[in-house]
Amino acid sequence: MSSANESPPISVDSECDTSGDQIYGDDLSSFAQSLASTVITETYENEKAVSAILLIPIARLVFVYRRFGQCCFNFQMFLTETVSIAYIFPNDEKESNRLDIVHYMMVALCNEKLHLAPIEPSPQNILDIGAGTGIWCCEMGDAYPSAQILGVDLSAIRSTMHATPDNVRFEIDDIESEWTFIDSFDYIHCRYMYASIRDWPRLVERCFEHLTPGGWAEFQDFDVHWYSDDGSYDPESALGRWFNLFYEAARQHGRELAPGPRLEGLVRGAGFTDVVVKKLRVPVGRWPKDPKLKTVGTWNLLQVIEGMEGFSLALFSRVLGWSPDAIQTFVADVVKDLRNPKMHAQFDLYIVYGRKPETST
Repeated sequence: MSSANESPPISVDSECDTSGDQIYGDDLSSFAQSLASTVITETYENEKAVSAILLIPIARLVFVYRRFGQCCFNFQMFLTETVSIAYIFPNDEKESNRLDIVHYMMVALCNEKLHLAPIEPSPQNILDIGAGTGIWCCEMGDAYPSAQILGVDLSAIRSTMHATPDNVRFEIDDIESEWTFIDSFDYIHCRYMYASIRDWPRLVERCFEHLTPGGWAEFQDFDVHWYSDDGSYDPESALGRWFNLFYEAARQHGRELAPGPRLEGLVRGAGFTDVVVKKLRVPVGRWPKDPKLKTVGTWNLLQVIEGMEGFSLALFSRVLGWSPDAIQTFVADVVKDLRNPKMHAQFDLYIVYGRKPETST
């Protein structure tokens, strides 16, 4: 039985149900752009007040505005040839934008904290597994100037949102290959790696092996089985069918889409102590009544819609044998379901962290 500290059910904002289907079309664009434009015009006048109202940092809304500007929310579909079959998502600017949104969304879910593990105030070596655009590494580099921070990923895409601090470096490598790091680490961070790892037990064991005694490892990942508390998510819809196909294609490709529920057992089994488990509900859309979760849900909906074709392209074409035209047509139907304001969909985020004992037993 899991010892997870679970977040409570999310209350629904009934106004989102009665505003019409267009609320997730043009109105979603207006919502996000209005947040960003408010920031642009008021940042220098009353930064603290605006931050308090929006419940998210000013810089993150500036990011939305600068990244996407006037045209980011039209959700036009296009195919890309920059998809790797090893990493089943795209490796292009659009994916870089989406990954930065996921970063901000997950930090918001963690109450604006870059990590939850109680690491020492002056760590020396930090490893980020699956660094993505590198934005987490860069923010950690600013937060912990004492640390040398290494981000590892299969690709070299980098965020333009944040300058790279002098104490941050990146390496292109497959984290499932043999680890050749010379140093041990005081803290290892592994986030949003679902559908990317073949051997989760070995990955967690390696993290344990490469920690200094007393060091911490933290894993943040999803169970992307969508659900709703009120039955508004329909598993027979185009969206539900898409998930069934996505799960099957990922299974054939040897990737796990729901590592979150397994993390506690893997961490304990590897030998970690002082293990803490948190299970958070992650809304998809503007429907939550809570202002912070409404913002999280809006970002989540944006990144899902922006990434839907990229999620589908490699697996549906190379594993399931679909044509690009068939993928595009199906994704259009899925996006229609995603824009339905009456669907109160959500999935779960698991955060598990533990400490390597000071001495071996």
